Amino acid sequence: MELQLHASMGSILRAGNSIVLTHSSSSVPFCTYAMPDASRGRNTNRSTHKIPPLRKGNHPKLKLDNQNKNAPIPDLIALCEEGNLDQVLELMGRGAVADYRVYLALLNLCDNTRRLESGKRFHEFLRRSTFREDVELNNRLIGMYSKCGSVKDARQVFDQMCHRSIASWHLMIGGYTANGLGRDGLLVFQLMKQARVPPDGETFELVLAACAQAEAVEEGFLHFESMQEYGILPSMEHYLEVINILGNAGQLNEAEKFIEKIPIELGVEAWKSLLNFAQIHGELDLEDHAEELLTCLDPSKAIADKLPTPPRKKQSDINMLEEKNRLTEYRYSVQYKETHEKLGGLSGQMREAGYVPDTRYVLHDIDEEEKEKALQYHSERLAIAYGLISTPPRTTLRIIKNLRICGDCHSAIKIMSKIVGRELIVRDNKRFHHFRDGKCSCGDYW
Repeated sequence: MELQLHASMGSILRAGNSIVLTHSSSSVPFCTYAMPDASRGRNTNRSTHKIPPLRKGNHPKLKLDNQNKNAPIPDLIALCEEGNLDQVLELMGRGAVADYRVYLALLNLCDNTRRLESGKRFHEFLRRSTFREDVELNNRLIGMYSKCGSVKDARQVFDQMCHRSIASWHLMIGGYTANGLGRDGLLVFQLMKQARVPPDGETFELVLAACAQAEAVEEGFLHFESMQEYGILPSMEHYLEVINILGNAGQLNEAEKFIEKIPIELGVEAWKSLLNFAQIHGELDLEDHAEELLTCLDPSKAIADKLPTPPRKKQSDINMLEEKNRLTEYRYSVQYKETHEKLGGLSGQMREAGYVPDTRYVLHDIDEEEKEKALQYHSERLAIAYGLISTPPRTTLRIIKNLRICGDCHSAIKIMSKIVGRELIVRDNKRFHHFRDGKCSCGDYW
């Protein structure tokens, strides 16, 4: 059984590191959860994907199987366009028949909202429909599951497909990599070669990204060199992925030499990447060198760095725990006694397990004790504490943020996962972090 804490990515407003639901007019930071006894929520997101025309021969009429024959026929497409995901799924559960366009629209909604439970309900309808073997729908289902952090479900869809396009392979390789499972992505590529599916440039870009995530340096260069066998010329994206392979593995001198030998002009992107890895690995000399080169390549950067930056806007975070599509809001400004008690108890256990707060991630000018307290009540930790007291033991908790998780929270949640004995999945704006038994799938290169 898995429960989900998330913020709808389609409803995120970019305001600092805030996550704000578009239907909320409040400026107070808040977290949203779902509980079995809460009132049913309504998603107001509209699908931004263009819905293709109906396929020839697939024009079943929409109808509702009930005793009232005079009841109006529901317009499922209109409901999808209005973002009424729960209502459409409920109508289909009561017998409303959907055509191909409705299935596409529903998948778009599930993809936008990242609601795993809704996605699974949709999957059940698809399995019982005449479109169950449609390659495009199954591909989108793989992508939806991967974006929800459930690569196990994505792989199940992939394995059960009778026919696959090259996009099917790409989605599976990329899905594993995005969830910190680069090695599994490389195994899928091996299966792709055994199936005699010819790779293209996008395939190798995904494979090199998987090598970077898995820190597979030697294998990465083998794949990079094998591109010639397929007549594929390396592009800027391929070279950048090789830099990522070397950078993630800490081989920064080799990365610098590789950049200098690249036969095409990469501009500032390559040196930005090297600068980032130098900061991660604490290579100060290389960091200064990369920064100087960036200034030479882009003089406006030196000017921009000296310009005063505007004050940061008040930041908000939203998290949502989903169970059977029932939602309840939790606002950060409201004190929930049980949640704070649980978090306080966890903090004591974490310190005993070796956790030391890293107050560098608190930007406010307050004393050390207040900084440690501020770190303790970051929204993702409150979300985890609330999920722990609201769900059965061993239930997986899922959190989605629109910003990168801070380094202190990353360290703290690793220890939390070991203490509580659960898998804690956090999706930030970079990748999925699967915390389990005190370790993270990102290998600490978050």
